[in-house]
Amino acid sequence: MTGILAKGTRAPKFTLHVTPDQTLSLDEFAGRRVILAFYPADWSPVCGDQMSLYNHILPEFRRHGSELLGISVDGAWCHQAFARDRKLHFALLSDFEPKGAVAKSYGAFRSADGVAERALFVIDEKGMIVWSYCSPIAVNPGAEGILDALEALPPVEKKHDPAESTHNVA
Repeated sequence: MTGILAKGTRAPKFTLHVTPDQTLSLDEFAGRRVILAFYPADWSPVCGDQMSLYNHILPEFRRHGSELLGISVDGAWCHQAFARDRKLHFALLSDFEPKGAVAKSYGAFRSADGVAERALFVIDEKGMIVWSYCSPIAVNPGAEGILDALEALPPVEKKHDPAESTHNVA
């Protein structure tokens, strides 16, 4: 196992391809909670199960004010096909070239295999890692640790939307 970044570390910034012609940056989530799920490869049985599980409980992640981003060294075209096949409703980011650069910055790259570790990070609104975990590569880490970390954070403040006002004028 590698030494992934620990709780209390500022999350390294990145910009990665979400489609062949579009990028997504961690900066775009400033002021929001983010879950990073590094995984070895699309189409492997464990990765497929892990991403499908996260897709299933995505509403629970969002209830805690968090966005989920999956990251692997697969290319954007591969991610598109995988996401479409699995009907995923969260972004898969391509850490393809330079290969594994973002995974390396999080201490989550398996140099001997050329893939990302199965590593999870919860990042708070200030850009700090509040929880991290590296699972054995052949083991689906599930979502319990992520949910425990989110539940340990203060509740997300709901911004007042005047359109949701329930005041009646008589």
